[in-house]
Amino acid sequence: MTETAGTATSAETETVDFWFDSVCPFAWITSRWMLEVEKVRPVTVNWHVMSLSVLNEEQDIDEGYREMMDRAWLPARAATQVWERHGNGAVSRYYTAVGTRIHNEGQKDYEVAVRGALEELGFETEDILAAARTDVLDAKLRASHQEGIDQVGHDVGTPVVALNGTAFFGPVMTRIPRGEEAGRIFDATVTLAGYPYFYEIKRSRTTRPQFD
Repeated sequence: MTETAGTATSAETETVDFWFDSVCPFAWITSRWMLEVEKVRPVTVNWHVMSLSVLNEEQDIDEGYREMMDRAWLPARAATQVWERHGNGAVSRYYTAVGTRIHNEGQKDYEVAVRGALEELGFETEDILAAARTDVLDAKLRASHQEGIDQVGHDVGTPVVALNGTAFFGPVMTRIPRGEEAGRIFDATVTLAGYPYFYEIKRSRTTRPQFD
């Protein structure tokens, strides 16, 4: 970011890189915040695929979470298929369509959510679903995932947000900031990212994610 990126007066639009997994509720809230930021700050978001399934494939996790991670391959692989077939610009539209179904509408059958998103966008639904049931583009998925992880380390999850040459896990929120409030939180995040020796700020969550 330039020094004016935290204000609404700069004529130059800056890019924030955002790595997401469609099934993560915290990534979803942070992503909707960044869409709000785009309205009030000279910022555009470049969306990248990462995968909690990749992140946890070698981890000792409980059976219920492992079952979720097994199912979470499909949305991530479908996102990679959309990226491969329609370019990076289509990834944002896919994420919004599938994330709305999973989080706002509570659709926990990820294949149903992916199918509905692809149909809404007019993409090759059956072809993409068939390919997403395989590992045909996993090399591309893993490379995108690793690009995000390499910037923050391996003891994090989603989302990963990179700005001003610095990447963080988070910020993690349970509500979506709107309007100028979203801009002020972004300004604060830019300030923290600008200090080279800042790494972490955290407290226990006492509220659950809310998506409206």
